[in-house]
Parts: sequence; structure tokens; C-alpha cells
Amino acid sequence: MKMIYMDHSATTPMREEVLEAMLPYFTEQPGNASSVHAAGRSARRTVEAAREEIASLLGAAPDEIIFTSGGTESDNLAVRGVAAAGRDGARHLVTCAVEHEAVLNTCRALAGDGFEVTVLPVDEHGMVAPDDLRRAIRPDTALVSVMTANNEVGTIQPVRELAAIAADASVPFHTDAVQAIGKMPINVEDLRVDLLSVSAHKFHGPKGVGVLYVRSGTAMEPTQTGGHHEAGRRAGTENVPGIVGMARALALACEEMTEEVPRLRALRDRLQEGLMQRVARVRLNGHPAERLPHILNLSFPNAEGESLLLSLDAAGVAVSTGSACTSGTLEPSHVLTAMGVPPETAHGSLRFSLGRGNTAEHVDYVLEKLPPIVERLREMSPLPDVR
Repeated sequence: MKMIYMDHSATTPMREEVLEAMLPYFTEQPGNASSVHAAGRSARRTVEAAREEIASLLGAAPDEIIFTSGGTESDNLAVRGVAAAGRDGARHLVTCAVEHEAVLNTCRALAGDGFEVTVLPVDEHGMVAPDDLRRAIRPDTALVSVMTANNEVGTIQPVRELAAIAADASVPFHTDAVQAIGKMPINVEDLRVDLLSVSAHKFHGPKGVGVLYVRSGTAMEPTQTGGHHEAGRRAGTENVPGIVGMARALALACEEMTEEVPRLRALRDRLQEGLMQRVARVRLNGHPAERLPHILNLSFPNAEGESLLLSLDAAGVAVSTGSACTSGTLEPSHVLTAMGVPPETAHGSLRFSLGRGNTAEHVDYVLEKLPPIVERLREMSPLPDVR
């Protein structure tokens, strides 16, 4: 049985074109980009060419691009690095309740080191109100971090407006754009953000490589010590094959976005409408309009999410109950909880995240298989009927 993969927000299969671009740097061109011999100089030219390409695609300058190991490191470097820079002794951080754990848990850790953290609430769609940010910023605020789009429900935040509020208060603004890259236009000058996180494996690039954009003039301390890599901002030998693959994957994603985004949106809407017609009492989680085109998060009250996932898996369909980074916990999604979804409803949620390989036939297969699974699990449920 061939798997139908609908968990692209967790990770994406790497494209053949990306693998082909990377292969020579595993074998024929093995140079360390910090070495001074010919092989090292060749690797350095390769890294800098990729840096220029990625910068151009993001609307940044090459020296504003720092290569990292992925989204979690980029988020940590942004939050910890700016906090450590101590803008005039500022010890206050602002984030929001639906952030990825890479930001939320980093802020919590810094709270243990004496920082004060304000966590902005969200509405029932998972969106931050700009006025809440305006009220939260203080003279001692060191950083604001609000994601571009949520990884569980797809809600797109009003980042441009939020960043402008932070800029008016002379506070650096970071956004985790990991889920948004390749699914909506991302230009750092248009958004006016100061820091932005990227992870290659979310847009058909390799795992283990990412980017942190840091606007020129933004004070930030490195968070790991070692050599003078990345202009002294991130110690560690550059992942040359990964960097090459990330640049190729990002170029392809941006090039194909005009055609791919409407296709994904049509598939998502087909899936949503079909399930709501075939299954009683389905709740849409996330903003009905302002959300990423490929994410669909639905709650099926009285049907436990983990059982739904495993039943679909047995039928050859891969989905998620939320973020892949929280798959080991039995707690309801912090995103859905922050949106006011009752715990018993949140526990019956699935995230479908579509990608390049998905087709209308895949959607129709899920529409055939999932409704009887929900009905069977509801019949077995010991919980009172939730309406």
C-alpha cells in the first residue's frame, strides 16, 4: 500500500533537483569553506553564491543572512541573541500564545534567567490584535517575536502592522516564517522585520539547515562559541551541501508559488468542504480566510485525535494531530487551547498539510476513508456527546 503523505508542515520530501545540486558537495567537492587551500576556497565561493541567492529571494543583503541548522536554532539565536545584546539593559520580551515551542520555550527559559515575558493572547482564529502589542511594549522591551503564520492552524498574523508598531517603539521585531516560506510572498523589506527564521526542510529542501535573517544594525550576540564562522555570529563549520540544497529549493519554491499556491488552496478547500458534508459536527480551527493555502486543521468532537491519526495511517494516509515537535505529549495543543477550543474538542483534532505530491485523487481517498473512521470512533467513545 502506497502512503498518501499529507504532513508537509512537519517536513517535506526533498526534490530531485535539490538532491542533484547537493550531491557533488558530498563527494567530488568536499572542501571546508573555512580552509584556505583551493578546495576550501571553492567551497567558500559556493556558500557565498548561495547566500547571495537566498538574500535576493528574501529581499535582504547577503551580509544579513546567517546559516544555521534549521528553524529551532534560528529562533533560539534570534531570541537569545537579541536578549543577550541587552539593548540599554532591556529585560522584557513579548511573544504570543500560539508561537512554536522554539520561541515559547526559549522565552520561558529566559524568564528563568530574570527576563520578564509578556505572552499576547489570540482571538478564536489564532490571530494577535495589534492593539494588544501596542499596549504590551514597554521602555525596557528588548524584542518582540510573533510568527508569520501558525504551523498548526495556518493563521497568518498581521506581521507588517505588528512590525511597524515595534519599529515605532524602536524595538527589534522577529518573525518565525518557517511555515510561510514558499506559501506566501516573503520579503523582509516589505514586512519591515528585523529578524526572520527559515528552515529548508519545510519547502522541499534538506533537513538540518536554515537561515536567520538579521537586519543590518540589529544588535545580537552569538549563542554558541567556537570559530569565526558566519562573520562571528554563528560558530560551526558551514553545511555546504545543505546550504546549496536550501538555495535551490527556495529558488524553486519562489518560482513555482504563483501556480502552486492556488492548486494547494483548491485541494485544501475540496478536502474541507467534503469532510464537512460527510461528517457531522466538524469544527474548523484557524482563520477562515487569512491562513496558509496548504493547512487544514479540523476537530472531530468525540473522536480521539491519536486514534484518528493511527486509523488513517493504517489506511495509508499520513497526517498529524498538531506540530511534529509536540507529538510526544498527551496535552492538548497549546495553539488550540489559546484559541479557546475546549480540551475535549482539541483532543479530537487533525492537521492535514498538503504539498507538491498531493492530488485530487488523494483528497477523494481521504474523503472515502475518514468519515467511517470518525463514526466508528464516536460509537466507541465513553465521553458524552459534544455538540
